[in-house]
Amino acid sequence: MALATGAAVANNYFAQPLLPVIGRDLHLSAGTAGLIVTVAQLAYAASLFFVLPLGDLLERRRLVVTLSLATAVGLVWFGLSPRGPLILAAAAAVGGTTVMAQVLVPFAASLAPDGERGRVVGTVMSGLLVGVLLARTVAGALAQLGTWRTVYLASAGVMLLQALVLARALPRWRNTERLPYGRTLASTLRLALEEPLLRLRAAYGFLSFATFSVLWTSMAFLLAHRYHLGPALIGLFGLAGAAGALTATRAGRRSDRGLLRSTTLATSGLLVLAWAPLWLGSRSLWPFVVGIVLLDIGAQGLHISNQGAIYRIRPEARSRVTSVYMVTYFCGGALGSALSTRVYASAGWNGVSLLGAGFGAAAALLALVATTVPRLRRVEDPAAVPVVHGASADT
Repeated sequence: MALATGAAVANNYFAQPLLPVIGRDLHLSAGTAGLIVTVAQLAYAASLFFVLPLGDLLERRRLVVTLSLATAVGLVWFGLSPRGPLILAAAAAVGGTTVMAQVLVPFAASLAPDGERGRVVGTVMSGLLVGVLLARTVAGALAQLGTWRTVYLASAGVMLLQALVLARALPRWRNTERLPYGRTLASTLRLALEEPLLRLRAAYGFLSFATFSVLWTSMAFLLAHRYHLGPALIGLFGLAGAAGALTATRAGRRSDRGLLRSTTLATSGLLVLAWAPLWLGSRSLWPFVVGIVLLDIGAQGLHISNQGAIYRIRPEARSRVTSVYMVTYFCGGALGSALSTRVYASAGWNGVSLLGAGFGAAAALLALVATTVPRLRRVEDPAAVPVVHGASADT
């Protein structure tokens, strides 16, 4: 499941180190090329709302396999697109179908014992985060060997193979409580209104992924323009970011031990501190690498802490809980990506650094307020979260 989530979600991030190359090939400006990332994230967010709740309604193994096959079709479309409008539509198709990664995360949480759920989610999320970060390295290497189109056509083959493997390896699983689709969507909205813990953790996710996307969307332009690096070398910077994935299981275990607040304070603080060495990246690559590591540890550690927290609520509705959280999360990423390319075009790397630090500072301030204000502290009190069981698995 960890490998599958990583392979699926990587498709949304292949474009980031390739944006300068895709832009030149299709005669797109930096701002328009940056829309490839933004459109994919918005489509992913929409699919999180309209498709992910189906994980509480349909048999999950069949849903995952179907989405994997649909992703393969979208990747072929992307790899063969000759013009800007078509590639944006293909990016939306790929973004919308790779939601299968988020179907697998609550699937794993549902199969795990209560006392190990944070660790299990952390393990699966480690695969997802490695996919996010190494996608850039793989994309750069394949583009260097072939073209940027090679990346997407090769990934389409991976998705087809993955569909076959998952069809044989996953257990059958579906909720015992099954609502009509319309009521499922309505109940998803009600969850956002009724669960303050979910709203708080979704706000953290929005801000953390916004600052994460500010860096990774404009980074390729900085490295290509300032240091004249090609796609393969730009992709190697994903290896530095992979350090963040190593924190995933540890963050989940800390959540299991009741250390949620201290982990949140530490990881949100890193989202601010990381931008000091990142800002120096326009002058030297060494502090830039340090900043990437710090930002990824902060963003991924906070993300895992968020998911460990929200999976304590409404066990019978984990796909819908994930939907609320991840829609908000990717809206933050889409906003960060859209603003990043525009700020880079108008204010350069100094403006991007200020933008990213602003999102990080907002997350750190929210963590500080949530720790000191009694009403918000009570929101995260484990005793206030009921435990309900309502699903079955056929293994």
